[in-house]
Formats: sequence, C-alpha cells, structure tokens
Amino acid sequence: MEVLESRLELAQEYIAKGMGYDKYRAMVDAYAEIGKSTGPEQSEARIEYTKLNQRRMKRWDKTFKISEDQLNTLAQSNSKLTFLAITESWCGDAAASLPIINKIAEASPNISLKIVLRDESLDLMEAFLTNGTMSIPKLIMINEDADEVIGEWGPRPSIATKMVQACKAEHGKLTEQFKEDLQVWYNKNKGENILSDILELLPLE
Repeated sequence: MEVLESRLELAQEYIAKGMGYDKYRAMVDAYAEIGKSTGPEQSEARIEYTKLNQRRMKRWDKTFKISEDQLNTLAQSNSKLTFLAITESWCGDAAASLPIINKIAEASPNISLKIVLRDESLDLMEAFLTNGTMSIPKLIMINEDADEVIGEWGPRPSIATKMVQACKAEHGKLTEQFKEDLQVWYNKNKGENILSDILELLPLE
C-alpha cells in the first residue's frame, strides 16, 4: 500500500511541475531549429532524431482525427483524469504517440495532459519502469476523483510491441531495417492502435 501511495504522490509532484503539450512542442521546435536535443547527451544521433521527430509530430498534429464512434466512447469516461507523459525529444516512438495522446486529452473536458522529460525525472521513471527498463514514452493515468493511478501505457502500442518482440527474438536486437519498418507501420496505422489501447484503459461509466 505504501508503494502505491508513494508512486501516486510522486506522480502528483511531477504533474504540478509538468508542461502542457503546446509548451513541449514549442520546446522541440526550438531545439530542432538550433540543433540540440533534450537531455544531457547532445549526440549527433539524438539531435538528428529531434529534427526528424519535430517534423513527424507536426504532421501528426495536423492529420490525426478521432472518429465520432471513438469520441462517443471517450465521452463515457466522466472521471477527472490527468495524463502524465514521460518523454524526450529524440524518442521516435514518442513522436508518434504524444500527438495522439494530446488529441485524446483535447477531445475530453475531463482529461488534462502534463509532460515531463525523463532525464529530469529519474525518480519518477524508476517508479514506473516497463519490464524493468526506463523505456519512453511512458503514460501514467491518474484518476483525480479517486486519487489513484488507474493505468500505464507505453512505450509502444500493442501491435508495435509484438513486432518489437518478434524482431528481438529473431535478431537479438532491433535492426536498422526494423526501425525503418516500424516507422512505416506507424504511418500506415495512422494512430489507431495507440488510440484504441488508451481508450481501453479509461474508466467508462
């Protein structure tokens, strides 16, 4: 019980100092413009991924739409929720996921979204590991009415997770070709798997 309470308290602390999606997007835009990435490691790869992800997020922001049926499902969730997302600008999976998560929050008056950077939130990340790893993006869902963590999602949608597991089983790692194939899948899936995964976690009334 104490562990659950401490995780909730930690999440609430970071919600209080988290940034909104617009601020996060403006930050990534600015870093891409000056050739930097979030986090202490300013490698060429992370800087290039930040530039690429900035373009990807811009495209997702413009093109992703929630269907009427999905909006009706979302409307059945009347609890006051906060989505707390942990990410970094260089994370390719986050670039595909955060715009979708933001659209969900925008579509519901009962959901607010706050974003924190992993490398500035290591104690939070340690409390919400995925299979023992600090994988991002990580979405923590908190029911403010019930004062409890009701769900976790990430770092990838369910179909992509199975693809990753299959690649690791075959090659022992994620190959460069697989990483390209995964981005093609994200584009073809159009955010639907991310959306359906998260809708399934919402408390519906």
